[in-house]
Amino acid sequence: MLPPTMDRRGIIIIIFTVVCMASCAVGATSIFNVMSFGAVGDGRTDDSQAFLSAWRGACDGRARGTTPAVYVPPNRTFLLNPLTFNGPCRTRLYFLISGTIIAPVKTSSAWMGKQRHVWMLFSNVNGLIVKGKGVVNGQGSSWWPKTLCFDDPANGQFCKGPTGMIFRRCNGLRLDGFTKINGPGSHMLIMSSNDVVVSNLRVIAPGDSPNTDGIDISGSTKVQVRNSFIATGDDCIAISAGSSNVDISGITCGPGHGISIGSLGSGGFDVVENVRVRNCTLKETITGVRIKTIQGGKGYARNISFEGIKFVAVDNPIQIEQFYCPLKVNCPIDKSSSVAISDISFNAISGTSIAENVINLSCSQSIGCKNIKLDRVYLTSSTPGKKVSANCFNAHGIATHTRPAVKCLLP
Repeated sequence: MLPPTMDRRGIIIIIFTVVCMASCAVGATSIFNVMSFGAVGDGRTDDSQAFLSAWRGACDGRARGTTPAVYVPPNRTFLLNPLTFNGPCRTRLYFLISGTIIAPVKTSSAWMGKQRHVWMLFSNVNGLIVKGKGVVNGQGSSWWPKTLCFDDPANGQFCKGPTGMIFRRCNGLRLDGFTKINGPGSHMLIMSSNDVVVSNLRVIAPGDSPNTDGIDISGSTKVQVRNSFIATGDDCIAISAGSSNVDISGITCGPGHGISIGSLGSGGFDVVENVRVRNCTLKETITGVRIKTIQGGKGYARNISFEGIKFVAVDNPIQIEQFYCPLKVNCPIDKSSSVAISDISFNAISGTSIAENVINLSCSQSIGCKNIKLDRVYLTSSTPGKKVSANCFNAHGIATHTRPAVKCLLP
């Protein structure tokens, strides 16, 4: 039986909107609505196979001569078990999220015998565009330990929940507009990808949720992350080994652990270079902008700039930490090598901090940090009248127009 006329009009409006979203810039579009492939959308039924069927239809080129779009309709909640959306696909592909997608909780049998490191994996899909106004909910609270917990695989202790969404080898990736909440672990990881643009996202988890990074970037080049709101229990954005030509702008971050380079040096020869972080606001984060490396590591971090940053009641606003050891036990003591840090600039930065030491440049004993520049950096205490200070160890560079004065830099 056909639905009432008003419902038909509503459906027509929705489809028209989707077609415009996906086709206005790229021509004709073929819609692969997951409901047409058997999805129920009641939040209880496993809709994984329906999503995979829609994906295969779009990816395998059934929409010849048009741009395919997997469509997740609004006003429904789709439960997805751990799954992989594989490429390569015949053409660029849209994944349009208007509804809500939820993960199974930790106690669900859905995780038995399945990949436990990731919930949704997109692999080898060039030209993938994930966008919409929908919500992707990792239902992470069932994974978050109630007491302090550190991974200890040797003794069978695993504390980190799976990453919510991994985009692996997805060149030309575009992520836009959707909301990602309550990741069991990191919310999303972009890895081994080139030419990526992330924009207008909302990534949200409680400030005390452990290991819930917002956006992690690993082994990727030419990545832009812009105009997004990130509030989590760990790094808002973390840029790790193998990444270069990364531009971060217009981010509002907090709560969380700020915007980080690293950690680097835990294995192999780690490299990060040509990173620009600009025009971001960090509110009540545990750290601000930082570079963190592990003692005894190898590689380099260079040509990194932080500019136009605004801090609001941030702890540890500016930090280079080459003795990073989050567990505070069994920390590396190898002083013979270190990740080389050079050509780092902090420009046009202002705001308040809850800490007394607002600038901490703690560099390795073996190499030190070279060519560190601070200019127009003005930081005050969030407590009126309280003094703030700067500290350096084996850091070489120059500071101009700073408050507090940074007199500890070596030539």
